[in-house]
Amino acid sequence: MRAATALSVTVLAAAGVGHALVNGIDTGINRIDPFKDMKNRPAPGDGMNVLLVGTDGRDKISDEERKKYKLGGAPCHCTDTVMIVHISADRERASVVSLPRDSYAEIPEHTDQNSGEKHHQHPVKLNAAYAEGGPQLTLRTVEHMTKVKLDHYLEVDFTSFMKTVDEMGGVDICTATPLKDSYTGLDLGVGTHKLNGGQALQYVRARHLDGAGDLGRMQRQQRFMAALIAKATSSGVLLNPVRFRDVASTMLSSVRADKGFGTDEMVDLARAMRNFSPSSSEFTTVPIGDLSYPVPNIGSTVKWDDKKSEKLFTALRDDKPLAPHRPKAKKAAVVDVPPEDIRVQVENGTMTSGLGKKVDAALKGTGFRTTGAPVNADDRTEKRTAVLYDPGWDRSAKSLAAALPGAEMRPVDGLGSTLKVVAGADYGGVRGVRAQDADPGSFGAVTGDQVVCP
Repeated sequence: MRAATALSVTVLAAAGVGHALVNGIDTGINRIDPFKDMKNRPAPGDGMNVLLVGTDGRDKISDEERKKYKLGGAPCHCTDTVMIVHISADRERASVVSLPRDSYAEIPEHTDQNSGEKHHQHPVKLNAAYAEGGPQLTLRTVEHMTKVKLDHYLEVDFTSFMKTVDEMGGVDICTATPLKDSYTGLDLGVGTHKLNGGQALQYVRARHLDGAGDLGRMQRQQRFMAALIAKATSSGVLLNPVRFRDVASTMLSSVRADKGFGTDEMVDLARAMRNFSPSSSEFTTVPIGDLSYPVPNIGSTVKWDDKKSEKLFTALRDDKPLAPHRPKAKKAAVVDVPPEDIRVQVENGTMTSGLGKKVDAALKGTGFRTTGAPVNADDRTEKRTAVLYDPGWDRSAKSLAAALPGAEMRPVDGLGSTLKVVAGADYGGVRGVRAQDADPGSFGAVTGDQVVCP
């Protein structure tokens, strides 16, 4: 995710400031050669594929920041995040695929960079590839697993991530439920929050919020990437050479990249992506078959779903979109439960003829599963619209009430899973709502505009 920060900001910004400025910044990148002596590589596909790796390097973080953001301990310089970013051949789409760091992997034959010992192909967790063979073995392992030929390699650490977010003036994140993680110190209430660098790091590192663990963390990392792109394309940073130099210089100070990803490549790519926006990006995680796949001497790993993964990476090689096509999304309130998961019975609580049908149609148009058969309420003198719900379905009730501004929430024991809306004299229409995590389609992919703050 932090490496993706480098890609998104650098290539977007270069479009507005030109070759000369990027050339000066480019000299600060630490160059490596992860493609050295690589053989038997996958056939190239259409578009460009970048392996983005985030490490936990924290050498330059102050003691005060370590304590404040719970970054204690020595850095392991291991992979904390691994992603493939595919830039379409027409430069109009970026597809981001997250690879769980605990993924079951067959590591290719190699020489251990620490001991010098030669190893045959053997099973490991994906992040062990970096520990044993650095960027080159990581890249070889990912190509071996995905059959996707990688064109470039980018690596960013904690320090660069925090400072870049601060230089951007913070990034807006929305949450429909409270997020609290004692391990990272993350503590966000419901609503919109502007996160500084340290808070953003807590947000993308947190994985003890719920049972989703590392998969939930990757989902938040993707959401943060979309928010960062939204900030970069709307804040004016890309049009201000001085601001761009400050942001890009900070970001690239801790970046490691392959020798082929230079000034010309960044500028050419950036110029082709002038109109890039959150809706141009799509995010998904490799399909999972087993979240707890046991491996002797290694422990529990994350096993990919072979058939679904093959289909995903074939689409990537063929330069096809991963997220389903949808019309441009209108602004909508972010809710916890998707409207399509909520069953609703509408009742007309007034003497206004046809109001029940009107409310039912409006809710159905917003995505709720209405019965399509509104009825008259027993009490036809309701002044205020109300949402009636069984206390066991309170999350659904809150999501439904968000679509009815000013509605009263009334718990009713034993009502069951179908919620009721009693339209009152104050009914003023239905506003759009959407779940924080939209319908992902066959590849589990969502576009950036579906997950950023409305």
